[in-house]
Amino acid sequence: MTDFIPPAKPIVGEDEIAAVTRVIRSGMLAQGPEVKAFEEEFSAHFGLGRACVAVNSGTSGLHLGLLSSGVGVGDEVIVPSFTFAATANSVALTGATPVFADIEPDTFCLDPASVEAAITDRTVGIMPVHLYGHPASMGPLRELADRQGLKLFEDAAQAHGASLDGTPVGAFGQFAMFSLYPTKNMTSGEGGMVSVADPQTERLMRLYRNQGMERQYENEVVGFNARMTDLHAAIGRVQLTKVGAWTANRQANAAYLSANLEGVTPPPVRPGAVHVYHQYTVRVAEDRDGLARALREEYAVGSGMFYPVPNHRLAPFGHDFDLPETEVAARECLSLPVHPSLSEDDLERIVTAVNALARAGA
Repeated sequence: MTDFIPPAKPIVGEDEIAAVTRVIRSGMLAQGPEVKAFEEEFSAHFGLGRACVAVNSGTSGLHLGLLSSGVGVGDEVIVPSFTFAATANSVALTGATPVFADIEPDTFCLDPASVEAAITDRTVGIMPVHLYGHPASMGPLRELADRQGLKLFEDAAQAHGASLDGTPVGAFGQFAMFSLYPTKNMTSGEGGMVSVADPQTERLMRLYRNQGMERQYENEVVGFNARMTDLHAAIGRVQLTKVGAWTANRQANAAYLSANLEGVTPPPVRPGAVHVYHQYTVRVAEDRDGLARALREEYAVGSGMFYPVPNHRLAPFGHDFDLPETEVAARECLSLPVHPSLSEDDLERIVTAVNALARAGA
């Protein structure tokens, strides 16, 4: 029987197990020295040049980042609809309203022109997503935000190590959230890391994640329990030592796929952008779902459809926005395996399968 090639494959080995065991034996399991070290090492590793705050999930990171930036009831934040629901959910959780804008067809990221058209007198911020590991158009978005007096935030959940014109993703906005979920380019088991632009935002982040306290029983704001444990931080610290090599593997795998695939549109990379390929997402003009089914059933090749239902059509939001590029992407996008665990034989089978099915019209 042919082994199944999964669309994603978390890598956790003996080094991570040893790190967790060390923390368990230390007796310090909750937020402690491992978390502090992880925050500092994360910022240094990715060259962010700013403080980082660890939390218990990526969604918590977005939520607390927005709260710490002053977003709340009556405000609007412009977000893409073509992304995971956590982006819009985090805005709604503050009491603000997510307003959906369209995407650029090549990068799948926010289109600055669509963002500008969506600005109202209630708009306080713009939150692009660096989708699939490709940086959003931060230059035009920064110029637009400055011109309109808006704050710029970053959903960098999928973009660890990505950069644009030499500036790392995570160093552009008031804050940026990196997810550490198991299927991301690196993981802490579960968690999120938030880079922050200034000491005030950092302090509020630390208050909000810890029940509103900096010192025990001296609550300053209504906070949450969004702390990261030392167990998770220990895993993350080990993964930081490996993510660079994993990213290089992803980029090499993507280069092989782009050079050899036929019948689908591979993901382009903008000049000046470093793509870290959290997903390798192609466009399938005809019968995307049929191709995905045939890949699995005939070749044991997994794939992912991210995101077949745009956020603006989800039940919690249900808005009738005119987002034509978003709708097309939701019908056409298919993510093929690109993770570092792929062998040469795996890559050859993916190419053989896609090309054969594309020629057959599957």
